[in-house]
Amino acid sequence: MINYAVEVNRLTKSFGTVTAVQDVSFKLESNKIYGFLGRNGAGKTTIMQMLTSQSFASSGEVKIFGEDPYENYNVLRQICFIKESQKYPDSFRIKDVLKVSEGIFPDWDEEYALKLIEDFQLPLNRTMKKLSRGMLSAAGIVVGLASRAPLTIFDEPYLGLDAVARGLFYDLLIEDYAMHPRTIILSTHLIDEVSKLLEHIILIDKGRLLLNEDADALRGRAYTVVGSTSSVQSFITGKEVIHLEPFVSMLSATIMGALKSEDRSLAAEMGLEISPVSLQQLVVHMTKSNLDEKVGNGR
Repeated sequence: MINYAVEVNRLTKSFGTVTAVQDVSFKLESNKIYGFLGRNGAGKTTIMQMLTSQSFASSGEVKIFGEDPYENYNVLRQICFIKESQKYPDSFRIKDVLKVSEGIFPDWDEEYALKLIEDFQLPLNRTMKKLSRGMLSAAGIVVGLASRAPLTIFDEPYLGLDAVARGLFYDLLIEDYAMHPRTIILSTHLIDEVSKLLEHIILIDKGRLLLNEDADALRGRAYTVVGSTSSVQSFITGKEVIHLEPFVSMLSATIMGALKSEDRSLAAEMGLEISPVSLQQLVVHMTKSNLDEKVGNGR
């Protein structure tokens, strides 16, 4: 029997006449790393706010570890939600944030938290309001990792960090996850940077669930062919094309579907170049195709 950390059934959230999330359903297994992907304003943060009881659903159902999370202390103490816009009392220092976190999270690891403080070179006695954006992000990462919460959610937590610090976060995350498995949700637009960490992809676009698939299966779902316009047009006949890009007398086509051996042979005969599609490119093409479809339908 599969043990689900999160179960979402037909979740909808409206703000007046605007529907931010519409009829979304998915399940997240325990002890897995999930990527919540999509453009800004797609509805990702709204969904995460409903998962953590920071916002109420207009309709639908949310269960965390089999229970309704709303006003459920036993469930909520198992969740750590780190968001980019985290707010703190003006007088709070980093050491105060760690102390409060110790009282919130049952699995809090103080020794690990202090090690992370050293790794990110954070000043324990500086007030949160005087930290740079990068330091604020790093402080959130420290809390998220040291919480060891069974459900840990990072919503764009590394904005303001340089590439070195982001790389450190990814390394620490996968290292600690291997030793202390839990369900982790990463919501990010830096898809290529985190793609190797993700085990499963949830793609949200315009408030709807566009994709819900294992990352390994998704990585082989699309490819790009480039060559003369006539050859590419002939090759893509009958295939699901999610992106076309002409340049001079050439044409590039991104095709959804696994590359079969006969297609590879045919492409070679026609003088076409084949290249893999990165996870970020696939997400961009899919969300753009979804937008183009809506525009084409007059929506």
